[in-house]
Amino acid sequence: MMNKADFRNFSLNDWLVYQERLHPRAIDLGLGRVAAVLESLGWREPPPFLVVTVAGTNGKGSCVAILEAILQAAGYCTATYTSPHLLNYNERIHLNKRTVSNAELRAAFTRIEVARGGISLTYFEYGTLAALDLFRHAKPDVIILEVGLGGRLDATNVINADVAVVTTVDLDHMDWLGTDRESIGREKAGIFRSGQPAVCGDPNPPLSLVDHAQTLGVPLYVQERDFGWRFSSSSREGDWEWWRQTKSSAEKIFYQRALPAPRMRGIHQYQNVATALMALTCLSDRLSVSSDTIRNTLQEVMVPGRFQVVTRGSAPWILDVAHNPQAAMALAATLGKGHGRTIAVVAMLADKDIPGTMAAMIDVVDVWHLATLSVARGAPAARLADALIHLGSTAPFQLHHDVVTALAAAHSLVLPNDRIVVFGSFHTVSAALETAR
Repeated sequence: MMNKADFRNFSLNDWLVYQERLHPRAIDLGLGRVAAVLESLGWREPPPFLVVTVAGTNGKGSCVAILEAILQAAGYCTATYTSPHLLNYNERIHLNKRTVSNAELRAAFTRIEVARGGISLTYFEYGTLAALDLFRHAKPDVIILEVGLGGRLDATNVINADVAVVTTVDLDHMDWLGTDRESIGREKAGIFRSGQPAVCGDPNPPLSLVDHAQTLGVPLYVQERDFGWRFSSSSREGDWEWWRQTKSSAEKIFYQRALPAPRMRGIHQYQNVATALMALTCLSDRLSVSSDTIRNTLQEVMVPGRFQVVTRGSAPWILDVAHNPQAAMALAATLGKGHGRTIAVVAMLADKDIPGTMAAMIDVVDVWHLATLSVARGAPAARLADALIHLGSTAPFQLHHDVVTALAAAHSLVLPNDRIVVFGSFHTVSAALETAR
């Protein structure tokens, strides 16, 4: 622990650099360190607010944003914690949809530094503790926590959830979670709590997840079995309906009709909204939300980096943080075939499934600009090129030493009706957003 005088004048950046160097490993899963510091901070279970914890391979950030927006519109005080950020660290923590200030973060970090004693914390653990500390002081009605990695041993799981959500289960972070869906599903089901409801947005959940819910006596609601959505027969394109089943009837009961298309594009976003609505239903005895509130909110919710369209000169830039095969397949489906060429700018982390992610995009990409990701775990552009070659792609590609250079090259070659799609990592999209400012 630092001497108090050492961090009194720390800037936010000073704190973040300090946290990156504090623990010997960047990723070190486990709840013991966080639990000990929380106790030292005076945290008591159960907390004085409702807790929704959201895990999943993809869709977590969208689901959190949907829940936050609907509850805010319904008049409830909310607090959310997400990761990673795109441009500013502060994006990770919202109090009533307001991004926390540097001063609030610095104050929270100072309290954690005093409370941790000699306990070493990872960068993510430090940030999670800061969020929980700020929430404890803010006293919201409900907090929504996005799991960072997995679930069972993720720092966010130190708090018991009133409703646990698993959006999807697919292959990602296999070095830490296991090499198959059953292993990964077991880790994500670790956020379930005995007797408390859980929602799974994946229509085909691993048996390990279902079995764990049964073992704990968890009421588990699965998409397409217990709830779901369908396009409605109304004349308005995109209108849809949300349904769920009740214990008293095997019939589908349509609780929300004539819902507008979500502002966020893609079929997967209907699935994310359906999942969020089921989570809200699990809390309906304590949180009341009207149909009008839901309808109005869906037309407003937008999450940066999720099929985000940026107007940039003569060609639109479509920015998406897709970084695994499942997310890339959703991106490809949403893109479809354009009127002109689709020019991809892609950079990825080395520990991701690079061949699988790029394979999902091959049929929609006409030209590739492959960049080296300039971070500690970044993959060199040559590795992306090797993946394309082994996949048998015949589309032309160029290699670049960073994302900014790749973007400039792609933008300089656009023709009328072309579009540029930027994907592969939060880091890749962050660089594009910085460039587009």
